[in-house]
Amino acid sequence: MTMKRLRPLLLPLALAMLLAGCSRPPEAEAPPRAVLVRTLDGAVGTAAAEVYTGDVRARYETDLGFRIGGKIVARLVDVGAQVKRGQPLARLDPQDARLAAGAAAAQVAAAEADLALAKAEFDRATGLRAQNFISASALDSRRTSLQAAEARVRQARAEAATANNQTGYTTLEADADGVITSVTAEAGQVVAAGQAVMRLARPGEREVQIYLPESRVGAVAPGAEVEVRSWISPERRYAGKVREVAPAADAATRTYALRVSVPQADDALKLGSTASVAFMRGGAGQMVLPSPAVTQVEGRQVVWLVGEGDVVRRVPVEVASFREDGVVIGGGLPQGARVVVVGVHKLIEGQQVRPVAEDAPVALDVRR
Repeated sequence: MTMKRLRPLLLPLALAMLLAGCSRPPEAEAPPRAVLVRTLDGAVGTAAAEVYTGDVRARYETDLGFRIGGKIVARLVDVGAQVKRGQPLARLDPQDARLAAGAAAAQVAAAEADLALAKAEFDRATGLRAQNFISASALDSRRTSLQAAEARVRQARAEAATANNQTGYTTLEADADGVITSVTAEAGQVVAAGQAVMRLARPGEREVQIYLPESRVGAVAPGAEVEVRSWISPERRYAGKVREVAPAADAATRTYALRVSVPQADDALKLGSTASVAFMRGGAGQMVLPSPAVTQVEGRQVVWLVGEGDVVRRVPVEVASFREDGVVIGGGLPQGARVVVVGVHKLIEGQQVRPVAEDAPVALDVRR
C-alpha cells in the first residue's frame, strides 16, 4: 500500500494518540473533611457555671498614712515585705516637729512662771485682807488671776504633750502583723496628714474580689455558694461564699464589686494572685458549647453530631441562654455524644468526616 493511500488512515490515528496524551489522569478521591469535636462526658452539669476572674485579697486591709504632714526622708520596707506590729515602715523629716515641741515646752515654762507670780500676789493679798488693808474685791481679783494662770499652765502642758506626740508621728509604724501589698509614696515626697502611703494586708482569712455586670448582679446575694480556683494551682478548688455585694456600680466600668470569702484558703491562694469564681446556676443536664458549634437551620437551633462510621447528622437542641463564653444548651444531647465545634457551616447531612479531638496535641486546620 502506497504512502498516499495510508495518509488518510494515519491522520485519525495520530489525532487520537495526541488527545490521549493530553487527557488528565483520573482524580483521586478526596479524603474526609477534618472537623474539631468535643465529647460530652458525665460532668455536663458543671459546665454551665458562670465563671468570673478576680484577684485574691486579704479579708482585712488597711491604708497606712502619717498622722501629720511632712517630707518623707526614708522608706524602710518594699512591697511584699512581711512586717510585725510596731515595726517602722517610713519616716518624715522630724525637724519641724522637734521645733514645735521645743516651742510648746517654752510656753509651759512661761505659763508656770506666770502661775508662780499670780500665786505670790494672791498670798500677799490674802495677808493684807486679813489686816483689812485691801478690799474683798481686790482679793477676788487676785484669786481670779491665780485661777487663770493655773488654766494657762494646764493648756500649755496639753499643747506640749500634743507636740511631743507629734514628734513620734514622724515614724510610720505597722499597727498589726501582715504583709505590705502596695506602696504609694517614695522618699523625698511631701505628703499630707492622713494621705495613704502603704497598704497592709493582715494574715488570716482571704477573699477574692470580682466584678459583675449589671445584667448578672441581680441574681447574686450575700451567702451564695461558689467554687474558687487559683490560677497558680488550677487543680485546687475551694468552697467560697459571697460575703459582700457592692450597692452601687463603679462609675468607670459600670460593674458591681463582689467579695467572695474563702475560709479554707491556703498558700495556693497567694495575695494579689488571680483566681476564678464559678457560680453554679445551670440546671441538670445543661452544658456550655462554643458559639460556633450552634447554628440555625429552618428557624431551629441545631448542632452536628458525629455518629457511627464518622458520619455527621443534625440534631435540634434547646438553647437556654447565650453568654460571653458560649451557648448554654438546656437539653437534647446525650452523654458521650461527639459534637462538632468548628466547621459546621460546611457540613452536609450524612457526610463522612475525620473527627479531631478538641484536646488533640497537634492543631489541625479544619477550615478547609
